[in-house]
This record gives sequence, C-alpha cells and structure tokens, in this order.
Amino acid sequence: MMAKLDGFELLMLDEVDSTNSEAMRSMDGLEQPTWIVAERQTAGRGRNGRHWTTLPGNLAATLAIRLEEEPSSVALRTFVAALALRNAFISLAGNEGSFTFKWPNDVLLNKGKVAGILLECASGSRSSKLAIGFGVNLAAAPEPSGDENLARPVSLAGETGVRVERMRFLQELASAYSEREREFMRFGFACARAEWLERAEFLGATASFRLSDRIVNGVFRTVDSAGRAIVDSAEGRHEIAAADVAA
Repeated sequence: MMAKLDGFELLMLDEVDSTNSEAMRSMDGLEQPTWIVAERQTAGRGRNGRHWTTLPGNLAATLAIRLEEEPSSVALRTFVAALALRNAFISLAGNEGSFTFKWPNDVLLNKGKVAGILLECASGSRSSKLAIGFGVNLAAAPEPSGDENLARPVSLAGETGVRVERMRFLQELASAYSEREREFMRFGFACARAEWLERAEFLGATASFRLSDRIVNGVFRTVDSAGRAIVDSAEGRHEIAAADVAA
C-alpha cells in the first residue's frame, strides 16, 4: 500500500524478503524518495550478509533514494542515518546520554546494539541508487550471536521501559532523517562527523576492527573526512573504510 510520510512516499508491505532488496528492485519505478516498511522480513540481513532478525514489534524499514553524487559522498549517509536514528530515539524516549554510536553502522543504547544501518548502493554514470536500511529493536532483542566482537543486542523497551509502536517510530525517524539530510547538503560532512564523534564509543580506546581477512586491534583515533576509521596498531596506522569491515 502506498501512502505519504513526512514528504516521502511510503510503501507498506505485509511480508518481503528484505526491505533493502525490495528497494533496489523497485528503485527505477519510484518517482521520489520512498520509505519501504514491512511487517515481516523472511531474509533480513545486516552487513556482509549476516542475518538480521526482526522480532514482532520491531522496525524493518528502508529509505530508497536516488542521488546525483559520487559513491564516496553517497556512502557518508551512514553517519547521516545514525544521527537521525539517535534523534528519533531521544525524541520518543529521552535518555540522551544513553544513545551512542559504534563505527561504522550501529546505534547503541547503554552500550548494547539497539539499531543497525545497512547501506547498499548501485552507481550509474549519472546517479546512484541508494538503499538505507534500518533495523530497530523497539520491542524485543534477538538472542546474542556469541561473537564477542559484536555488541550485545538490546531493545528500547527492555532498556528504558518505553514502548513505541513501529510506525510511530518510523514517522519520527523520517522527520529526523529529512532534517539531517538538509543539514548534510548545506554544511557537508564536517558537521555530521563532528557530532558523530562526540557520541562515538571506543574513541581513544583500544578496539577490534574485523576486516574481511584479519582482525586489527588498535586505538581508535578518529573518523577522517572520508568516513574512514583511523586506527593505530602495533603494525602502524590503518585507514579503514566501512566497506573493508566484516563486522
């Protein structure tokens, strides 16, 4: 069913394999930026094909958008999306100091993962098709994966006692994203980067960065102007792009 949401189109589905997959399939037929939300995902996924479980009452949604920008600029929407998610959480639940960021794509609540972001992009000669997927644990958290490099999953209701219906949260998220996108287009990445770093976990501390072929353990120094994590390890300095990270 098509509707409107804060100036965006809204496509509501009962069931889909993945809202990101549906966004990429539908992109050519969409006339303007569109939120795609599903009651159920049968093949939801996170980064690097990792399975994403959407429990009842949680939110699975994707913003499908075309951008006339270089892929490197498009990829910075990870930070725009994270800031919008945090704004939506604070607007509905308060607890401003409890919501932080884990590079490159997680929003944490009390240091547990309450939401994840998945960007997928198909670039052509003139524009990029971008799917920004949001998985938000509003009502319940899935079982831990057992991977010590991943933050423990938590839910908004479990950590704060605040219960928010998923479409109400999506409405707040859409509004927050619209505002953050305008700021990004006007001021560029520098402002988003500075605000993200203010709430970044592990900044200045030793952390593990799991690449596709190895794990780098080092001090997380900053995020540079290209959105790369700057990490100092015993082997030297690393500039790690989000696309290089396996977890």
